[in-house]
Amino acid sequence: MQWKLSQEQDAYQEAFRDWLAGVAPSDTVREWLDSGDASVFEARFVADGWAGVGLPEELGGQGGGLVELALTAEELARAGVPSAGWLATVLAAPVLARRTDLVGAALAGETIALLVPAESIPQTAPSLTVDGEGAITGSVSRVLAGDTATRFVALAGEGAEREPRLVDAHATGVGVTRRRLLDRSRSVADISLDGVPSLTLDADPAGVLRQASARAAVLVAADALGASERMLDLAVDYSKQRHQFGVPIGSFQAVKHAAATILVGVEAARSSVYFAAASVDADDPQALMHAAAVKAQVTAEGVRAADSALTMHGAIGYTWEHDLHLYFKRAKLDEQLYGRPAEWNECIADGLALA
Repeated sequence: MQWKLSQEQDAYQEAFRDWLAGVAPSDTVREWLDSGDASVFEARFVADGWAGVGLPEELGGQGGGLVELALTAEELARAGVPSAGWLATVLAAPVLARRTDLVGAALAGETIALLVPAESIPQTAPSLTVDGEGAITGSVSRVLAGDTATRFVALAGEGAEREPRLVDAHATGVGVTRRRLLDRSRSVADISLDGVPSLTLDADPAGVLRQASARAAVLVAADALGASERMLDLAVDYSKQRHQFGVPIGSFQAVKHAAATILVGVEAARSSVYFAAASVDADDPQALMHAAAVKAQVTAEGVRAADSALTMHGAIGYTWEHDLHLYFKRAKLDEQLYGRPAEWNECIADGLALA
């Protein structure tokens, strides 16, 4: 199956790629990653209107759906730019869209993060306790963009009483402990809440987690796709420059085969990611299964592409000076982010009811 983007989607992807090429060249991206401060990029991203993609036009956003967000994730990964705050806010967007003030905050560049662990499927998120006055107590480890979020969407209560609640990240009783990742393009933090006031959000908790799970699966897969595309470009370019026995290594059959294998994975991933995004947008009954399939398959293929690209580069691929390590680490994190392939394969098996 080959998925065809609309003319508008093609134009959007091309425009965003051109914008990133001008705003985020490799040397500049390295400066952001070395400093651990993505605020300059995030401010420019917001100022130029890209943060509004995927948010309702009637509330001030640019419109578009999950396909457009998948294109955004793909291009952010191709450029290697920091994207934790953007992804965290996009996952919370279905809840935010019910409140004009929260949409306005997102459009202004605030990061609003779901309090779910970044290493597991969102729908398995732990509950937090809440008292009769709405004060929340509990902790969640490794929250994506937890170190830069201004507000959190917490799932508080137990069983049928569970509900989404909004928490000010700077309120008294909120503890934030940043965790170090090898992939510096994303950040996570442990969040603790000790009697922190919260406000009720009008949303079905099961629906929030289901949407977050499907969106996370598709967008992380799209990120892995973008990283794989960039690693393929780097590997092919290097194979034309590096000579052995008087000829470019790209002329060797083994190198051609490795590049072709990555290309097949990239092309297969592209169609499947866009299809899954459209399925989630259409609220297809099998949408979560489609999302699970791309998360499991595309992120695993991204890791294989990373290993192949590293082999094609040889020793230089291991050096800090070469850009390959930026995408190698990104692909490795994508495999683990919001559920490993084995966990998503379990979801598929459960959905197929094979046993």
